Amino acid sequence: MAAVLLIEDDQRIRQALATRLAERGHHVDSVGRALEGVTKAVEGSFDVVVLDLGLPDMDGSEALRMIRAVSAVPIIVATARDDEDEIVAIFDAGADDYVVKPYSAAHLEARLRAVLRRSGGDGVSRTITVGELTVDLDAHEARLGDRPLDLSSKEFELIAYLAERPGTMVSKRELLAAVWKQPYGGADKTIDVHLSWLRKKLGETASQPRYLHTKRGVGVKLVDPDP
Repeated sequence: MAAVLLIEDDQRIRQALATRLAERGHHVDSVGRALEGVTKAVEGSFDVVVLDLGLPDMDGSEALRMIRAVSAVPIIVATARDDEDEIVAIFDAGADDYVVKPYSAAHLEARLRAVLRRSGGDGVSRTITVGELTVDLDAHEARLGDRPLDLSSKEFELIAYLAERPGTMVSKRELLAAVWKQPYGGADKTIDVHLSWLRKKLGETASQPRYLHTKRGVGVKLVDPDP
């Protein structure tokens, strides 16, 4: 399983998460202060870092930037806020993913699996299946049943990002930050066009969606049409 560094100042939360992740087979090293966590993250050999933003000795965003400046280790940020400005700032600072407090160990482990799939760490399978849709991150290919989908690079990145969050409504601003690397926003039309192309290749329409469901002013989610 994964070698996880948990940087969380709340001892109760830290111990509970470390115990739950260890029970699931992960090796967990946990600390309660930012500077100690940065040192361990840089000098150690971890598959993923879970970083709380509300740390006593340093703002978690600054710790994130310090780690990212010298290491490519995947980083999941734990935040108490779920507004778009916070999420975009997290991606802009170099995070690979985030969880919103309060979150469960099961939820965190799902995010661990997602970032490990993307990084190829610890032998985790990098194939995602949602309904009849299969997304192979290693081969950079997607299939619907037995039919390969002819996707552009951005179409693939978009559907892969959504497939790693099945059933979760993702805002367009988050997609621009995470997929198009535009942390300060961009044209929603870009996403709308790519969603239109994806729908056509998935055999659906905006008025009769199966996999891709949008909500005006909120975002888009990918779901299993026949759960």
